[in-house]
Amino acid sequence: MRVIAGTARSLPLKCVEGLETRPTTDRIKETLFNILQSDIAGARFLDLFSGSGAIGIEALSRGARQAILIESSKKCVNCIKENLAFTHLSDKAIVMEQDVITALNRMPSKEVFDIVFIDAPYRQGYDKEVLRVLRNAPFIDSYTMIIIEEAIDTDFSYIDEDFGFRMTKIKKYKTNKHIFLNVVL
Repeated sequence: MRVIAGTARSLPLKCVEGLETRPTTDRIKETLFNILQSDIAGARFLDLFSGSGAIGIEALSRGARQAILIESSKKCVNCIKENLAFTHLSDKAIVMEQDVITALNRMPSKEVFDIVFIDAPYRQGYDKEVLRVLRNAPFIDSYTMIIIEEAIDTDFSYIDEDFGFRMTKIKKYKTNKHIFLNVVL
């Protein structure tokens, strides 16, 4: 696993061993950031269920102004901090070691995020739980792009304007997919 582009291009990233994380592959990460390329520069980026921090670090490397990375595992948080230090991006990042829902409810700033990336453990329903919090959060607006990475067969039929979101795009890969959303205000 490595940083694909930007100031930390080609630098290798550490990953937590075992089944605790499921890192986004370099190929999928590259596709995702090709989609986001015009939205990253100067963006405020929120990376939920951060794992190794690879997605937030990629955003910072490509010009995001700030990234907040939220992860509950101490082992993963240590990995994130090592990766941030190695890529020289620590000064642009805030790492919160807590449960995602708790962290969202304690967000240190009400400044709006431009992009929110959710990569919860697959098929556990965490994405729905997180969206319930995000739809009324003061740091999200109708311009915030929310991206969920989930297993290819995950049902997102609950996402509609009544739930508070509009699905704008779906990008499918071999075993997973990215769902792009905006809040309906």
